[in-house]
Amino acid sequence: MPKLSIIIPCYNEAKNLPALFKKLEVLESNKIEIILINNGSTDNTYSILSKEIKKKKYFKFISIKKNIGYGHGIMSGINAASGEIIAWTHADLQTDPKDVLDAYSNYIKYSDYKFRILKGRRVGRQFSELFFTNGMSLISSFLLGFKLDDINAQPKIFHKSFIKLMKNAPNDFTLDLYFLYLAKVNGYKIIEYPVYFNQRLYGYSKGGGSFFGKIKLIIHTFFYIIKLNKTIWN
Repeated sequence: MPKLSIIIPCYNEAKNLPALFKKLEVLESNKIEIILINNGSTDNTYSILSKEIKKKKYFKFISIKKNIGYGHGIMSGINAASGEIIAWTHADLQTDPKDVLDAYSNYIKYSDYKFRILKGRRVGRQFSELFFTNGMSLISSFLLGFKLDDINAQPKIFHKSFIKLMKNAPNDFTLDLYFLYLAKVNGYKIIEYPVYFNQRLYGYSKGGGSFFGKIKLIIHTFFYIIKLNKTIWN
């Protein structure tokens, strides 16, 4: 089986980390490379990660002093990954890390997986969450000309050769949109894998958790789409 590297950015996730490490045990037993990133946290995330990583054989640790953004953290992990297959997910456990392993097993069943992208499709979500997700998908699909669903769902899984296309990756949460659009533009097949979407144990979503946060995210995404069209085709 091709080697898998999983990138998990952590921004102020200190309270969630004990549960995360417990969940990661199943991945460790499969000799999967786990790259944990302290993405400029202002809580105890750095100290917890640096201590726990010392006990782990297949884990890598990257610490970014100042938070530049979600996308920057993930790209830092992607550039450090040694696996043929690369995935990213979140540290908040809303998507179980085991789902990444299950999705990976599904992904490599395709003989042409090098030319496919796998993304999660969240199930078990509340209506209010679906309203914003579907609204984002409709706006993005209309403006970009490609059908895009559940853009921010995790995990994302792809072959390392895709990295060469990610020359203008954004530093913020629009990375997910950029990634999927880039796949569409370059003729990759996007496959979906259903994952149950859990509630956060602690803290709040960094990608627009509140009502006004979601509205702000949609507005920001709208302006990014205009920029994205110019970036891709120039």
